[in-house]
Amino acid sequence: MPAPADRAPDRSPGLPPGLSSGLPHRHLDPRLLCGFLIVAEELHFTRAAARLYVAQQALSRDIRRLERELGAELFVRTTRQVTLTADGERLVPYARRVLEAQDALLSAFAGDGPERPLLVDVNSPGLVFGRVLDRARALAPDCELMARFESGLTGAAGEILAGRLDASFGRFAGLDPAVRARLEQQPVRYEPMAVILPEDHHLAALDAVPLDALAGETVYAGAGNPRTREWTDLALHLFEGRGIALAPPAPVAVGADEFRRVMAKKRNPVLAVVDFPAMSETVRKPLVGPVPLSPVSLVWRKGLVHPGINALRRAAGELAAEEGWLRRPADGWIPASDDLVMAGQD
Repeated sequence: MPAPADRAPDRSPGLPPGLSSGLPHRHLDPRLLCGFLIVAEELHFTRAAARLYVAQQALSRDIRRLERELGAELFVRTTRQVTLTADGERLVPYARRVLEAQDALLSAFAGDGPERPLLVDVNSPGLVFGRVLDRARALAPDCELMARFESGLTGAAGEILAGRLDASFGRFAGLDPAVRARLEQQPVRYEPMAVILPEDHHLAALDAVPLDALAGETVYAGAGNPRTREWTDLALHLFEGRGIALAPPAPVAVGADEFRRVMAKKRNPVLAVVDFPAMSETVRKPLVGPVPLSPVSLVWRKGLVHPGINALRRAAGELAAEEGWLRRPADGWIPASDDLVMAGQD
């Protein structure tokens, strides 16, 4: 029956038109949906917690809270496995759409004028990405592009999705597919790889180190560092079948002096790139036979609107064209999983 003409519309005070008070006015924290999606992908609470950089107990509490708020059981948990319930399966596409909308909202209100700095991770001081940043600053002098140093695309990607960073550089194929789906990328460079050795190492006198010469060596490539998983994964692909062992996890050495001290103590060769800054008491030698390449992309949050990102993309494209960064040498090697990414098809 139609409401009397003098009756107010059935709407809660302060709600926009179309939001009826017929349904409870509830709030759902998007962070809970993010945790849910990671558990849904991993089907393992310990691995999901590691990806989110939270304690497993905290993640379990968040999932229980989400289940209470939705009034539905989302996972079946046993001592042997975790599986999605029918309601969990039903929630997955809704959760993805909510998080995509949140990303779009944050981008829209992040500001697209020069008054908001663009925060750009260049990994470490002295690497080639700093040149891209310098060129972008010259192309957009009215924009403030500020350098950050995250030392790993896996860690930087988390900062980008959290809105604390705008762009980074690194191996896009090494990121989790769910993370890649919320980011955009532009191939920039095939960066030749190298090995850092103590200056008295038996391979240090060579002009270039053949991969075969590393057979029997234990090489450090960031194992155990959650911020550089894409680099460790690249090393595992490279070492496979070549008799090269991956050095076990170790505390991350911060700063050149600490890095040098740990190298002198452990004496493990360190996997790097040819542009890695020189350090005293060590030598940096390119790897050959084949030439292993680190596939590098410029990475930013999907939907980001800012003149600085336009300048950064143009700068990366110009330098890549001028210096042949995207020309693969005849004996160049990258993992098969990286081919589509660097072709711009993933």
